[in-house]
Amino acid sequence: MTAAWGGICCSVPPCVTISLREATYTYGNIFERKAFTISIPSEKHVKEADYFGMVSGKDVDKFAAAGLTPVKSELVDAPYVGEFPFVLECELRQTFEIGLHTQFIGEVKDIKIDEELLKDDESIINGLMPLIYSPDNMSYYGVGDYIAKAFSIGKEI
Repeated sequence: MTAAWGGICCSVPPCVTISLREATYTYGNIFERKAFTISIPSEKHVKEADYFGMVSGKDVDKFAAAGLTPVKSELVDAPYVGEFPFVLECELRQTFEIGLHTQFIGEVKDIKIDEELLKDDESIINGLMPLIYSPDNMSYYGVGDYIAKAFSIGKEI
């Protein structure tokens, strides 16, 4: 599925969070399998990522319809998208009910990254070109230009 709400929530152990409505097919799968993956699409897969958020896996094989490859994770009981360049394999650690959504916290057990993204000295984000979803206008954006070095630019104050 495509999820709009998520992010990093802990560094040790490395954990990420996603928030889903109970009505989604993925919601039940995460509880059943105690695992999930996060496959981060690049800008070139915007059509497929949007489609994954428009239809339910209860009704259609999203991978087949979008022409993408489901890959069985070696470490957790959840598939990931073979064509997407950055994947996190996560074991479910905790859940929190938050209004309409449930927040799932997953410990990152493995990271899969396209080797091409590791060749340059530049940031991985420049090669990855991840999608950014803007809920205010329900649109996708790319990542902007480099602005400044974190934990450094503030020293000028």
